[in-house]
Amino acid sequence: MDKARERVIDELLVVRCQEGSRDAFDLLVRRWQRRLWRYAWRLTGSNDAAWDVTQETWIAVLTQIRKLSDPAWFAAWAHRIVRNKCADYYRRAGRQRGLVDALAERQRTNDDTHREGHGDAVAEALRQLPPDRQELLTLRYGADLNIIEIAVVLGIPAGTVKSRLHHAREQLRRILEGDQS
Repeated sequence: MDKARERVIDELLVVRCQEGSRDAFDLLVRRWQRRLWRYAWRLTGSNDAAWDVTQETWIAVLTQIRKLSDPAWFAAWAHRIVRNKCADYYRRAGRQRGLVDALAERQRTNDDTHREGHGDAVAEALRQLPPDRQELLTLRYGADLNIIEIAVVLGIPAGTVKSRLHHAREQLRRILEGDQS
């Protein structure tokens, strides 16, 4: 199925959820559970924490979906909720540092448990990027969000997303080419 059709289906499901359809919500969960869990896992580095965050995200989606004024923004809105729930997770865990600092620590601990593409050069190069650039590239290419949606998730201007995305891709290219200067 092409991306445009997928988005239309998601928009229709959101509208039906806003109207109170339990079946539509169940289908929305089935369509998005894995994507949102993967993003939570990338931010927390823990299967258990990612499942907890994803569960809390779905509770928030269920209780707040009627407030979503434009169903076309569901992807960005849901990813933003995941990001906020991850920040809550770190606060609850007694870690009084920002999400980017937590990601940096996770990168240093080098958790190999569930890495995708074992031995893959791109995956290895991604792990060498700073955590904020990893997150940016994950949102763009892993979650397939556009520039404006990423801006919504991160709470920064679209121009800043474009600039940071450009620098992240350049840094990734240099790592892949072996030029880390």
